[in-house]
Amino acid sequence: AGRIGDLPELKKRFGQQLTFCGAVDTHHVLPNGTPAEVRDEVKRVIDVLGPGGGYMVASVHTIMQDVPAENILAMVDAVEALGRYPIKG
Repeated sequence: AGRIGDLPELKKRFGQQLTFCGAVDTHHVLPNGTPAEVRDEVKRVIDVLGPGGGYMVASVHTIMQDVPAENILAMVDAVEALGRYPIKG
């Protein structure tokens, strides 16, 4: 069994029964990462939760005021570039 937050395990166990929403890191990556790291985080989450459907890209929680605007834009750009179905795993 996976730990809480183990996205591959959650997708494997519940991906056919649930739609996932969120999972883009708002604690470390969005406020402290570079725009490239934000894009990498969005890609990582889409690659894990997206295949087969059942994923809505979003941040884990509300995006707080300490997140640089360029990181929010990087997240939106990455979602537009990578977040279209079908997503292959």
